[in-house]
Amino acid sequence: MRQHLIVDADDTLWENNIYFERAFAEFVELLNHSTLTPTQIRSILDEIELANIKVHGYGSRNFGRNMRECYLRLAERHILDGDLDRVIAIAERILDEPIVLIDGVRETLEYLATRHDLTLFTKGLAEEQKLKIDRSGLGIYFGHTAIVKEKDVDSYRQLVASRGMDAERTWMVGNSPKSDIKPALMAGIGAVYVPHARTWHLEREDVEDGHGRLLIIERFSGLRDYF
Repeated sequence: MRQHLIVDADDTLWENNIYFERAFAEFVELLNHSTLTPTQIRSILDEIELANIKVHGYGSRNFGRNMRECYLRLAERHILDGDLDRVIAIAERILDEPIVLIDGVRETLEYLATRHDLTLFTKGLAEEQKLKIDRSGLGIYFGHTAIVKEKDVDSYRQLVASRGMDAERTWMVGNSPKSDIKPALMAGIGAVYVPHARTWHLEREDVEDGHGRLLIIERFSGLRDYF
């Protein structure tokens, strides 16, 4: 039976968070704090990010804004304009990183696209996400693409309703328990959890029983066994 498959992008189709982790490591080196460990600095940055996400959303540009705020809070010396420029530059370089597809993604999408209706569903800055999609070359496999500020229960319900999807035949595929799995199940559709070892820690939560509507697979190519 033909299904509606809604597919996440970052860290489901291509590597993403590894570049933010590298940027953070570079930020820690630039900050060169005398007492705070990287873990402690990360905790402070997390607080800033959680507060600013509600206003500015996600993406490398906002990550740069958050690191800038963190630098202003933690720097132990007089701050020069050039210091803040270097912080922003760290985040800007994320956009120049290559799009590295996760193993088996292209072949699996090619297989699924002939059998099911595929929708690409991602969150973040529209301009930045569109650029990634274009560079990935994967857009050809999706009949529809939706980019939202936040992937919550309401956004899933709106997507399903606007596209006329039958909830009983609709599945969300992604690596994030917080953004891909839990809200999809709460919205009444199925979910396929594809764990990624480098998923952003703020997106990690326990994955609970989906009452028959949750599948957990080791890799993206495993979708071919179910769909």
